[in-house]
Amino acid sequence: MNDLPTVLRERDQALRLIADPCSESAQQIISGADHLRAQTVGPAVHLRGLIEFSNYCRNNCLYCGLRRDNQQVSRYRMTAAEIIETAGEGAKLGYKTVVLQSGEDPAYSGEVIAEIIREVKQFGLVVTLSLGEREPWEYELWRAAGAERYLMRHETADPVLYQKLHPGQSLLQRITLLKALKELNYQVGTGFIVGLPGQTPDILWRDLELAWKLQAEMVGIGPFIPHPETPLGKEPGGTVDQTCIMVALARLSLPYALIPATTALGSIDRFGREAALQAGANVLMPNLTPTFYRADYQIYPNKICLGEGAAECRGCITGRIHSIGRTVAADPGHHPLWDQD
Repeated sequence: MNDLPTVLRERDQALRLIADPCSESAQQIISGADHLRAQTVGPAVHLRGLIEFSNYCRNNCLYCGLRRDNQQVSRYRMTAAEIIETAGEGAKLGYKTVVLQSGEDPAYSGEVIAEIIREVKQFGLVVTLSLGEREPWEYELWRAAGAERYLMRHETADPVLYQKLHPGQSLLQRITLLKALKELNYQVGTGFIVGLPGQTPDILWRDLELAWKLQAEMVGIGPFIPHPETPLGKEPGGTVDQTCIMVALARLSLPYALIPATTALGSIDRFGREAALQAGANVLMPNLTPTFYRADYQIYPNKICLGEGAAECRGCITGRIHSIGRTVAADPGHHPLWDQD
């Protein structure tokens, strides 16, 4: 593993930036991260077509609108045929990658997911999975079926806060599974939520350190948005400034990482995604989920783009990328240091 990057080695300076994300120093760091992004991964923004195929979840995370105990959610599961058809529509729109995402829903067996992956690969698409904690043999099966990437944010690097927010789960288990995914040669995505109740600048610094220790190929960072049907529904949310300084520090920690400008940022600020792209991010994840399901996949409230068709969403996001002088990538957007063999 490479030596600890400067941003993590100079911990006290990083903590000051995290504590005061609107400072002049923070703005200089953001500008420097954007410059580094241009040097390491270039101007292109990689698009990942997101298919949210089930909002059932066996977990009861305190911040999530899909939590098991939320009785106000209209639950749905897309069929395998619907998932495959939606992926095919994404390929026709020019997407090179689809992200198959769901709550932790054991109704989809490992074998069913593997078959979906094989069918989706027929469209020439790269497959990213975001299905949470599953058995290691399932990860191996899905990798063999053709999946190249796996997203599973660690959410917070503090084990006490993690256990409080995720009843019945542990940070150690999460990290163990992330390491197992790395051993299977997935491009692995981790990440964290900014602005969680009980979070401190030190915890956020440890989030960066954990992502670096894992040598994550992808780092997803989004603001906490309180959902009214959860135990944290009345807590204050995270901000664009807080999130963007963490995006910038992640870029400085992992220069070649794939870092999304999250939909959550766009949901709290009209130009939130553009702000993240100008802080070091280089990925966007437009929604391919059929519109009649979208409104029911709300981890947080007031999510944007619920009524836009896939083609409309594709056009809108392209315009936004061009508006800040960036380009849409024409390649699948693998991590440049990932060994595909």
